Amino acid sequence: MSRRGENIRKRKDGRWEGRYYMQEPETGRKVSRSVYAKSYGELREKLLAAKKQAETLAVRKKRDSMLSFGEVAEEWLMTIESEKKHATYMKYRTVYEIRIREKLSSRSFAELDDDIMAEVFQCNGTEVLSDSLRKSISCVLNQVISYAVSRYHVMMPRYACQRQRVASKPVEVLNQTEQAKLMQCLYDQMDIYKLGIVVCLSTGLRLGEICSLKWEDIDMESKILHVNKTVQRIAVSGGQGRTTLLEGEPKSIFSKREIPLSDQLIKLLSPYYGTEDEYVINRKKPMEPRTYQNKFQKYLQDAGVKKKNFHALRHTFATNCIGSGADIKSLSEILGHSDVKITLNRYVHPTTETKRQHMNSLAAVYGQLVGQE
Repeated sequence: MSRRGENIRKRKDGRWEGRYYMQEPETGRKVSRSVYAKSYGELREKLLAAKKQAETLAVRKKRDSMLSFGEVAEEWLMTIESEKKHATYMKYRTVYEIRIREKLSSRSFAELDDDIMAEVFQCNGTEVLSDSLRKSISCVLNQVISYAVSRYHVMMPRYACQRQRVASKPVEVLNQTEQAKLMQCLYDQMDIYKLGIVVCLSTGLRLGEICSLKWEDIDMESKILHVNKTVQRIAVSGGQGRTTLLEGEPKSIFSKREIPLSDQLIKLLSPYYGTEDEYVINRKKPMEPRTYQNKFQKYLQDAGVKKKNFHALRHTFATNCIGSGADIKSLSEILGHSDVKITLNRYVHPTTETKRQHMNSLAAVYGQLVGQE
């Protein structure tokens, strides 16, 4: 028997059923839903809760239809400006303004779906987005969505960006012959700029770290180099393409580290130590990274070595350490990595000589098995 005005009835199986109406999130149509209980009192409570939830969803749906992605994105950027490093904030803002704003800012959260959000990854002409850039775009998208969920209770899942399958670029490492040529060039009429390259090849410092290295960061007595700062050129907010050289904290908390220096490196640094200069390779201010990158290219050219990125010095250092028997944990801490997996997967590149040694060792084992020396 049904209860008049309540949409409640007792079923033949003895259970109580209550019906209510709600707006379907996907289509916006008004649909009927049912709840069940063993008693009339229990059903009334469940029915009231279901109706209240349906009303809440309807209110959210209406609000989401008015709340634009651009409004929330700008609010999120204002929030993180004081929380993140300035370089990180500017990276997020640049990605949003160049890659996302035009396509999504006027869209409401109610109309956003995977197909619409995938538009930000579409390229014009022959442009191909690198996996790194796609990852940055996806990161900004999901952080804006997460902010909307926590701040406005928007009902929306994170966006899962599909990585494009492109061949990864081979990692640049200087082979033994190239290293010999470069070192001969650096030791020939060595100056502080050439010495900076030797320091990178001997410690694995990043470009920004060597450019911001101060003499006070080098403890000549303890033979320890302290990595405390880095420098990079970043965009100026609202600067219409303008950039500024920013000196700040290293890449991560793990990047602030201590690196033991060899006796040979201390010997090379000693003639330059104790001057009134504040910075190691640029006296009174940080070195412009692009300028030092160009100097490195000039040294490669003078040495007869083909052009390589400055980061190749860091990869070469890591490869040499493994080749000389360094344990992976020590190397990981010297490089300033948060996880040894990063060191193994990105920075350890066995040379042909190392592989040949392994093959010869294996051949020697087989030789002993058949009685050959």
